[in-house]
Amino acid sequence: MLGAAIAEHLRQPATAKTTRKPLVLALPKGGVPVAMAVADVIGAEFDLVISRKIGLPWQSDHGVGAIAENGPAVFDLSAVAAVGLTVHDLSPAVQRERVELRRRQERYRGSRPAPDVTGRVVVVVDDGLATGVTARAAVRALQAGRPEHLIFAAPVCAAESVDLLAADVDTVIDIHSPREFHALGLYYHDFAPLTDAHVLEMCSQMWSDKRIPATV
Repeated sequence: MLGAAIAEHLRQPATAKTTRKPLVLALPKGGVPVAMAVADVIGAEFDLVISRKIGLPWQSDHGVGAIAENGPAVFDLSAVAAVGLTVHDLSPAVQRERVELRRRQERYRGSRPAPDVTGRVVVVVDDGLATGVTARAAVRALQAGRPEHLIFAAPVCAAESVDLLAADVDTVIDIHSPREFHALGLYYHDFAPLTDAHVLEMCSQMWSDKRIPATV
């Protein structure tokens, strides 16, 4: 019940700033089931904010940067420098990930427009915060829309990444924030990867008039 536990911490900040419903934005893929539960508990609208990790040329799964829809690329500059690269060296990876990001936008949303965050309490939800670079890309992209109050929430967050992300949001909410963070999967009993089909099914449920409350 991680989503419900996160939601308990969100009740006051999600309702105190405005009379409008808060907007919960899931970071696909792993953040979707957690965000569903959060949205159900606090009575929020649900949508997505899509971001993509930027990896090393020789190890694409090693994230040193990220992009989010309509936002600039964000880099972990110390990690980039540590492997002897510059941001310019990562330009091909950035372009590839922008293509994949657009594909996911079309795949997940179809003709549904991106949500308007202006003047709203916005809660970005993921299943965890490791390096934090994808979360930073997402919240910086959202800042351009001038939300009233911007929150990041995840069940497990590396403490150092919380410290870095705190400069980009109004509030960071977590259940666990260990100083020695090894792997996100260690904090879950079931950490099987989600597919596009899973994401589409969950989004369809949340965007339907016949919603079944989430239980994550």
